[in-house]
Amino acid sequence: MAKIYVFLADGCEEIEALTPVDILRRAGEEVVTVSVMGRKEVTGSHKITIQADTVIEDGTFTDGSVLVLPGGMPGTLNLGKNEKLKELILSYHREGKRLAAICAAPSVLGKLGVLEGRQAVCFPGFEEQLKGASVLQVPAVTDGTITTGRGMGAAVDFSLELLTQLQGKEAAEEMAEKIIAR
Repeated sequence: MAKIYVFLADGCEEIEALTPVDILRRAGEEVVTVSVMGRKEVTGSHKITIQADTVIEDGTFTDGSVLVLPGGMPGTLNLGKNEKLKELILSYHREGKRLAAICAAPSVLGKLGVLEGRQAVCFPGFEEQLKGASVLQVPAVTDGTITTGRGMGAAVDFSLELLTQLQGKEAAEEMAEKIIAR
């Protein structure tokens, strides 16, 4: 079983934040939500308050298998300003661990240089910030250890793509059928 950390910030897109949590927990994965706001309560871009499991200051998060960054504004900017999160992303990348980001959040990965030479997707208008990536126009894509998704409408595809990477295509297909995604 993988350990997945989903990082939350004020202004995140709620559906992008919670869809991977829901789908991966349904699949039996251990998912921990982490606030980068210095408090457990995070208010999304549509004024929905989410109670995170923990705050970034209270852990090292080095025991995880995957880091997930939801998009939304200004959530993506808030994630990108957090020095501990940026160090963690670079550490996971160096160690060959999985990274995942959706919507505007792949820009955080792009600015850190971890998308160099990879295929990636993002919300339209953020392509320039995916430094060195070949940008595709599909709902979600995995290149190596990095999974990216286009936006809120692709949150289920993004989450099922993560599940494919963690448990295989069959598990993702079974989940898609259970949640009436396909």
